[in-house]
Amino acid sequence: MYDVVLLTLGSERDAPGGGCGDGDACCGGAPEDTGKPAGPPDGQRCETPRVPVLACADALTARGARVETVVARSDAEVDEVLARLDAPARPDGLTWPDPDSKVRLVVAVASDAQLRAVVRRLVRRYAPPPSRRPAELAGDRTVPDLPPVGVLPLDPARGGPHRDLAAQLGLPRDPAAVAAAVLDGGVRRLDLLRNDGGSVTLDGALLGAADEAGRPLHWRGRVEVDDAVLSDGADPILACAIGNAGGYATLDSLPLLTAPDPADGRVEVAVAVPVPTRPRLGRKKKIRYEVRRARGRAVAVIPRDERVPFLDDGVEGELSRKRSWWTEPGAWAVFTG
Repeated sequence: MYDVVLLTLGSERDAPGGGCGDGDACCGGAPEDTGKPAGPPDGQRCETPRVPVLACADALTARGARVETVVARSDAEVDEVLARLDAPARPDGLTWPDPDSKVRLVVAVASDAQLRAVVRRLVRRYAPPPSRRPAELAGDRTVPDLPPVGVLPLDPARGGPHRDLAAQLGLPRDPAAVAAAVLDGGVRRLDLLRNDGGSVTLDGALLGAADEAGRPLHWRGRVEVDDAVLSDGADPILACAIGNAGGYATLDSLPLLTAPDPADGRVEVAVAVPVPTRPRLGRKKKIRYEVRRARGRAVAVIPRDERVPFLDDGVEGELSRKRSWWTEPGAWAVFTG
């Protein structure tokens, strides 16, 4: 039988010495490049296990699993949990995941940013330095197959165009169903977006913002997908969506991404550019949006403006220099029902 660790991320503001995830914030991740903690949704504290966590632990225990609940308040505490997934020591000294581990990890998440924070630590733990790249690592990967994780959503599924990653993937949300998936379910391998800022993206990123009145703030930048140029930096851009999955497939009613697939080894990118239409006699000029799309292995965005706001897996940030994302096919995995 398995040892199962139920991991919840603690709130940065209650954690002496900082929290976990981007910018040292646990519960919601932190805005990249700003250092401002996002904190848990709606002011919730994460230190006391919530009802779904307790229910999942009970369901796992009833099935004979040995269960431990852990609240991690820092990257170091997350790393202590992940160390239990390590393989025995290798001759080359690399830290490597154990494909036959009897330890299974369940991450209780109130947001995709929390799940990303844990996967980010997995990447930090197991990605070998370029100078020590082992021969068995696939040529299109910089990390080995990361250990699968069980995802326990702490909040009900929400309707509307922006669904969390668990809903997009069709993962179970009921604690007992999550427990069954971890013990008896299959494993689904998914693509991972790494970026040269040192972080990862599970769902997608959306570059652009609106003012306090809701009016779009146009920005300029060069956007390249492999060899395709979606913007050379001269056009005003309403938004740029970078999709591994479909969380940013639409912006209001404007369709951006057409068919994002988190397991096809490609990233889909869309750039929305305003185009004035020729007015009819006596009518005002109208603006429509042209959406340019491309798919590929990597995308690079070079902002021409000083700072470009963005959301990456729900985490706020500002882009002030070139940022590149690239696909790691099948790098991470989830337990499915």
